[in-house]
Amino acid sequence: MAQHIEIEPITRIEGHGKITISLDDRGEVTDAQFHVTQFRGFEKFCEGRPFYEMPSLVERICGICPISHSIASAKACDAILGVRIPEPAVKLRRLLNCGEYIQSHALSFFHLSAPDLLLGMDSDPAKRNVLGLLEANRDIALDGVRLRQIGQQIIELFAGKRIHPAWVVPGGVNKPLSEDNRNMMMDLLPEAYEITSRTLTWFKAALENYREEIRTFANFPTNFMGLVNQEGNLEHLDGTLRFMDAKGRFLADGVDPAKYQDYIGEAVEDFSYLKSPYYKPLGYPDGIYRVGPAARLNVCNGCGLTKSDQEWAEFTRLERGPVMSSFYNHYARLIEILYSIETMEKLLNDPDILSTHVRAHAQPNHYEGVGVVEAPRGTLIHHYKVDEEGLITWANMIVATGNNNLAMNRGVLQVAKRFVHGDKISEGALNRVEAVIRAFDPCLSCSTHALGRMPLKIQLLGPDGAILHEAR
Repeated sequence: MAQHIEIEPITRIEGHGKITISLDDRGEVTDAQFHVTQFRGFEKFCEGRPFYEMPSLVERICGICPISHSIASAKACDAILGVRIPEPAVKLRRLLNCGEYIQSHALSFFHLSAPDLLLGMDSDPAKRNVLGLLEANRDIALDGVRLRQIGQQIIELFAGKRIHPAWVVPGGVNKPLSEDNRNMMMDLLPEAYEITSRTLTWFKAALENYREEIRTFANFPTNFMGLVNQEGNLEHLDGTLRFMDAKGRFLADGVDPAKYQDYIGEAVEDFSYLKSPYYKPLGYPDGIYRVGPAARLNVCNGCGLTKSDQEWAEFTRLERGPVMSSFYNHYARLIEILYSIETMEKLLNDPDILSTHVRAHAQPNHYEGVGVVEAPRGTLIHHYKVDEEGLITWANMIVATGNNNLAMNRGVLQVAKRFVHGDKISEGALNRVEAVIRAFDPCLSCSTHALGRMPLKIQLLGPDGAILHEAR
C-alpha cells in the first residue's frame, strides 16, 4: 500500500513550510513536494502607496535581508524618476550591501548549517543547533557570532540601525558617510578577514566527510542565472543578467534586467503559494534554473579581486563545467563573504566615498520601473507601475527563494529517494531532507510575505493520500 510522509516544520530555515513524501506499495519514494503554505500578499499591500515610500515599505518583507529589498526597490524608483544617481551613492549602496552579505551568509553558514557540518547529519537532534555547536567547538561558534556582528555593525554605521534602516532612498541615499564611521569600518576588516580565512580552511578540509551529501543534495543538471558586470565578473548590485545551461553554455548574456519578463516566466502550482519561475524560452518546467551563491560563481568569469579570485578558481575546479551540487552553496557563501570584505576594503579607500553628493532629485518621469539586485539568496526583482500622482498601481516581486523553487522541489525528491525507505522516516533521513532545503538558505517570509507563524513539517503519505507518518 502506497504511503505518504509529512515533515513539518522544517527546522533551521528562515520562515516555515512543509514537505510531503509519497511512497509506493513497496515503500519506495515516488514523489516529494516542498509546500509553502502562507498567503502571498505584499504586492497588493503596496498598491496605492506613494512610490517613494517603497524602499522602506518593502524592507518589512524580511528582517534578514531588508537591505536587498530596499536597494532593489530604490533602483525601480530610480527608473521611475528617470535619474542617474550620483556615483558616490552607487558606491555607498554597494558598501551597505556588503554588510548585509556578511551578516546574512554568516547566519546561514554558522547558525543554521554548521551544526550539520560539524556535529554530523546523524548527531543527536537535541544538540544539533548553535548551542550544541558552542559546546562542541566554542571557537567556531564564536567566530560565527562575531562575523555576523561585524556585518550588522557595518549596516548600523551606515544607516543608524541594524534592521529596517531608512537610508536607501529613490535617487541615492539620504546621508553621506562620515570619516569617523569610515575609519570604524576599516578597523573591522582585519578581524573579518581572519575569521573568513580560517573558516575556509576548516570547511574545505571537512568536505571529504560529506561526499554522500554532495552527491545527493540537489545534484542534477539545471540552468543557472545571475548578474555579471561589464567584464563578466561577479556582480551583486548592477550589471546584466546571464543565463547558463548545465554544460556551461550561455543561453542568454547581457540581458537588460528591465526586460526580465522576456526571459522569466512565472508558474503556479496548487500545492504552494510560492511561485515557480522558469527560463521562458525553454518552457515549464524544462526551464528550471538555480540562483544564489553557487549559481553566481558558476555564471561569472571571476570575482575581479585578488583573494576571492583565488577561491573562485578553486571552486570552479570542483567539477567539470558548472558546479551542480547545491551542497557547495555553503562553500560559495564563504567565498562571497571574502568578496564582500575585499570590496569594502577597496571602496573605503576610495576618496570619493566621503563625497556629500549622494542623491539625485526629480519628479516621476516614467510610469514604470524595474530594479534587480543579487540578494544573498539569489536574484531579487522588483517591478512597479505608478499613476500620474506617483501612486503604485501594480507591483511584482520575484524573490530568490522563488527562483529556486523548482530546484528545491527536485532536490527534496532526490534526497528522499536516497535516504527514505519504508513507512517511517529515520532521524538521519529527516535531517537530510531538511538540510537539502537549508543548502538553498530559503527565506519563506521573503518568498510569500507571510502573516503570522506557519511551521514546516514532513508528511509520509500512502497511495490513497492517507498520512502514515508525520515528523516535525
